[in-house]
Amino acid sequence: MSNPTQRAKKLFVQTFGTTADALYLAPGRINLIGEHTDYNDGFVLPAAINFHTVIAVKRREDALYRVISDTNPGDIKEWLFGIEGEMDPKDGVINYLKGFTATMAASGLPAKGLDISVVSNVPLNAGLSSSAALEIAFGTAINDCSQLKLSPLAVAQIALSGENKYVGRASGIMDQMISALAQQDHALLIDCEDLDSELVPIPDNLSLIIVNSNVQRESIKLEYNLRRDECASVAKHFGLDSLRHLTLNQLDASKDALSDTYYRRAKHVLTENRRTQHSAHALAAGNIPKLSKLMAQSHASMRDDFDITVPEIDSLVNIISTVVGKRGGVRMTGSGFGGCVVALVDHALTDAVVAAIEQQYTQQTGLEATVYLCSACDGATRIDERLY
Repeated sequence: MSNPTQRAKKLFVQTFGTTADALYLAPGRINLIGEHTDYNDGFVLPAAINFHTVIAVKRREDALYRVISDTNPGDIKEWLFGIEGEMDPKDGVINYLKGFTATMAASGLPAKGLDISVVSNVPLNAGLSSSAALEIAFGTAINDCSQLKLSPLAVAQIALSGENKYVGRASGIMDQMISALAQQDHALLIDCEDLDSELVPIPDNLSLIIVNSNVQRESIKLEYNLRRDECASVAKHFGLDSLRHLTLNQLDASKDALSDTYYRRAKHVLTENRRTQHSAHALAAGNIPKLSKLMAQSHASMRDDFDITVPEIDSLVNIISTVVGKRGGVRMTGSGFGGCVVALVDHALTDAVVAAIEQQYTQQTGLEATVYLCSACDGATRIDERLY
């Protein structure tokens, strides 16, 4: 795994001709269970993973932001705080940073400008939240450099607002919260209605395995927003602001008044909320057979009721579940239509899982999977350079 800290420092010197004042990092994330529930004010159970976005910064006395990224070396993007302009699709990931400063300015929060280099080893287009890692690393830097004393949760809320309003992605707050608040060797049960969270220990005997299907996801934003609109329409049908307070009995009683699609979308969200809460309890208790069952039910619901899996993802889940049985859980994770699966499995089965994927996935799909052996890590922080 490449060291983004050293690369960020080097890129900063090469670009700006001086050394940075400080470095900040934020992790990507994997969602263990609780898919498409966050924007429905439901429950999610993510963990931060040891892939990070690192930014090196130098304080400025004016309001100018100058940003260079390793994805576009030599192409410096500039804007003034509070004068971000309209989103330019050609600016790519820089729009997430502009969204953050635009939200701060609209909220009346002051901030000085920064020169910034950005380097990340969070895999792109894999559903591991490289965008939230970028936003939270940036927000943590601004918070520290401008001495705003915002809580990590407040940084996450600003990041979400910027992404929703400026970038135009109607996501929930899960990604930003886990990147900001995570603790090592723990998942985080988040109540997305009131933003309460509870640390959930991950048993020492479990390996965290992420497998990228490498399926190209071409219409993910459109499909994601469509699912969100469908859920909102069902909530509106019942006179609710979200699906959070709809019960299964109420949904079933009105089944004939809903389209089959709307019914299945809501059924997934309601049952997924229940599964997520039960999974947090099972994980904390080390009850892996129960966790295995709940993760399998979650995947089936995403496949049959929310229609967001693809054959390649289903193949990966079947390959892994055949190896681990009740000694681990596996499911699709992320927005869907490709991306990754997540597995929590007994350490003793790790090599067997990897071997099964290598032997069977390409044969079944014609694609090669990418396997990441991960650990649950801490959230965003300023980097102590003595450690690097």
